[in-house]
Amino acid sequence: MPRVSAPSTSTFSVCRGQSLDPAAFSALTDITDTGLVRLLDLIVISKSDDGELTLVEVEELPNGFEINVEMLGASGLLGHEDITELAEAIPAGASALLVALELVYQRELAARTAESGAVLLGYERIPAPVVNALMDTIIPKLEV
Repeated sequence: MPRVSAPSTSTFSVCRGQSLDPAAFSALTDITDTGLVRLLDLIVISKSDDGELTLVEVEELPNGFEINVEMLGASGLLGHEDITELAEAIPAGASALLVALELVYQRELAARTAESGAVLLGYERIPAPVVNALMDTIIPKLEV
């Protein structure tokens, strides 16, 4: 039987300053510890004030970060094309965390879908601010 993976997603978070605070990684390690997601790959991208890019891979992270290369399920998955495209969105003098995650909680659904012969025709990620705004309009109506 072929391997059935859960859907994967990549996230891109930008913060001010050219270095990331190790505490910012705590939420990522906390969620991977639950088993709901699996960390596939991770790269820190910094853009200097003059626009020069610096890439830091997991094995190059300084002490104090709770993530190591053994935690990655597919180191190298994030390629040059992904990095180049997303690096354009980073403002000068800022850093970003590019993360690829496997949505492990969806693995069973993916397996059963494949076994039934069904085919996933589309997948769209809805950004959290959109969901939050929608929920803010729906929940008050439900509480009446």
